[in-house]
Amino acid sequence: MKYIDEFRDGTVARKLAAAISGEADPGRRYRFMEFCGGHTHAISRYGIADLLPENVQMIHGPGCPVCVLPIGRIDQAIRLALDHGVILCTYGDCLRVPASDGRSLLKAKAQGGDIRMIYSCADAVALAERHPERQVVFFAIGFETTTPPTAVAIKQAAARGLSNFSVLCCHVLTPPAIASIMEGIDAQLQLDGFVGPAHVSTVIGSRPYEPFAAHYRKPVVIAGFEPLDVLQAIRMLVRQVNDGRAEVENEFVRAVDRDGNRKAQALVAEVFELREEFEWRGLGVLPNSALRIRGEFARFDAERRFIVAYRAVADHKGCDCGEILRGIKRPPECKLFGTVCTPENPVGSCMVSSEGACAAHYTYGRYRDV
Repeated sequence: MKYIDEFRDGTVARKLAAAISGEADPGRRYRFMEFCGGHTHAISRYGIADLLPENVQMIHGPGCPVCVLPIGRIDQAIRLALDHGVILCTYGDCLRVPASDGRSLLKAKAQGGDIRMIYSCADAVALAERHPERQVVFFAIGFETTTPPTAVAIKQAAARGLSNFSVLCCHVLTPPAIASIMEGIDAQLQLDGFVGPAHVSTVIGSRPYEPFAAHYRKPVVIAGFEPLDVLQAIRMLVRQVNDGRAEVENEFVRAVDRDGNRKAQALVAEVFELREEFEWRGLGVLPNSALRIRGEFARFDAERRFIVAYRAVADHKGCDCGEILRGIKRPPECKLFGTVCTPENPVGSCMVSSEGACAAHYTYGRYRDV
């Protein structure tokens, strides 16, 4: 375990925190958004915010793939299971996300829907092979990280001639979400920079963030998920702000380069194309922010095969997930947090996912700081 230990060394962490305190200008505030939910959990789990000086603040962003799914997309999946009788396969986090009328995929399963948790989209392809008499639908979610495996699954289904496999595609894209933050609410948040996502960047590289740094004059530092990764990225951001620079820098050099994984990018481009628009929880309808299956693979598109139209549904009135995803509120500022809404009884998606901001604050006791 030496490799992990090297990136979780408490002595080095304290030295990095002291360096940040020494380099941060006491006469100004630094406000950085960690876009990815994995970074949010690392910050909460390892107490990184407690190591930072008071004038360096971390703000949670919308980088949790389960959290940004609107209720209407969960409803679509439920209708496929209950009304069309398909075997619906999805990742575990999706099962407990609240949907319309107090339902969820887990509750729909209790009502008789054949809904199964899988660990890989390859499991759904294998299930379709084993049950040629049943229609199998994979509920595909996630950012650029999980999109290439879905493309592989579709190509495998095509190569094997599976007529009973399809995908409900809800893959979304990182750059449009960052643009939405910058265009819509930056004046309110007054962000000074971004901690760029790690896994996403292994696929798309660092190049897609360069227009944001140039146009909005906001530095971006791509960081790994270990505590020393995050602290070093924060230090790099502080230095850029102090120098008046707005560049894309890469702390996660052991896994990310400028061009990303070109093979994965080509695979995604072969199977998917841009949707003209897609609704996000918290961010609203964003243009060119999600993917759909190309016409050449239309027979594997569950939305076309079963004609399940998307219907927008308003979020729970008492839930502040939208504001939390935009960074306007912190999880403990939601009046439902930790009382009505808990991981055992979630009201909003941010309390469900293993990358959700509310789940991070609740799990690691960060609600105590309010």
